[in-house]
Amino acid sequence: MKFVVQIARIFVAITFIFSGFVKVVDPLGSAYKFQEYFGADVLNLEFLIPFALPFSIVLIIAEIMLGIMLLIGFKPKFTVWSLAILTLVFLFLTWYSAYYNKVTDCGCFGDAITLTPWETFYKNIILIILIALLLIKVDMIKPIFGAKLTKGLTFASLFAFLFITYHVLEHLPIIDFRAYAVGKNIPEGMIYPENAKKSVYKDTWIYKVNGEDNEYTTEEKPWEIEGATFVDRKTKLIEKGYEPPIHDFSMEKDDVDFTDLLMQKERLMLVVMYNLQKVDKEALTNMKGIITEAKEKGFDVYAFSSSSLSAYESLKKEFDLDIELLFCDETTLKTIIRANPGIVTLNKGTIVGKWNAADYKKVILH
Repeated sequence: MKFVVQIARIFVAITFIFSGFVKVVDPLGSAYKFQEYFGADVLNLEFLIPFALPFSIVLIIAEIMLGIMLLIGFKPKFTVWSLAILTLVFLFLTWYSAYYNKVTDCGCFGDAITLTPWETFYKNIILIILIALLLIKVDMIKPIFGAKLTKGLTFASLFAFLFITYHVLEHLPIIDFRAYAVGKNIPEGMIYPENAKKSVYKDTWIYKVNGEDNEYTTEEKPWEIEGATFVDRKTKLIEKGYEPPIHDFSMEKDDVDFTDLLMQKERLMLVVMYNLQKVDKEALTNMKGIITEAKEKGFDVYAFSSSSLSAYESLKKEFDLDIELLFCDETTLKTIIRANPGIVTLNKGTIVGKWNAADYKKVILH
């Protein structure tokens, strides 16, 4: 039994440490995921959306620290009970997402590993079983070092991860697991293989027959029923097929898609501002110099945003920005770069460099 308990301890600890680490290097990604959970069509807790970032930071730090504390044996009773409570919360959220098909990726492993809601739910079932065993046999969890060293390692880890969190929020994630990482080619990421598995959907048709609304399957062909009147159609995803790593990317201007044209440019710089209402205006004041330098070196430079042209024209006039606007979906822009504003340079569709606008002095143009 002691061997089984130690194996469970190591497995749970490593799972939480890994899960916390892949999110602590990109806390904004978790914040965006919590905004999705808090939305009106999921948990309907929109009043919590402004607190998504601090909420995600607290949860990420708690997750990774509890994993470390379990691994080294610091305050085992507190640690295991905390893990149990945290896992039960995750269990509910993943069940809710899976059962109601609300959030297709819970983000439990950030962008490093993508799991379906049901896969995540079953993972949490395994974790809660192992944690229950640890609760029963918590007396078998002993520190692997002396008391002072164990305590010192715990607090040193806490300060280290808080520093990492601060650093990536001020700059960019230190590890980029997304499809828009430096070195990735956007057109290649949009390719849909010929033999790729397609999604399977089930349609439920609602037709009014003899004055009553009835549901029919496609096989029943309700449109062939004499006197039937169409009311509605419900489509449910049964099995998800292949989805390219990049599937919502576009570069539009005046309702014209310039994606293919601009992906051929050898020198392209994008000033990404996913939402002009939330853009860091102080950072924008430093952008003129780098924009001018980029143009002098032969770069095509564009603003890249999901906001309206009228909103951009106002900002353009205020900061005297001599660049045109391209439109893209806000979620995609948030995925491309965790900064508002941020700078992205490309060579024939391949991402060459990414910088937070606060690091404008570090931008390399070649």
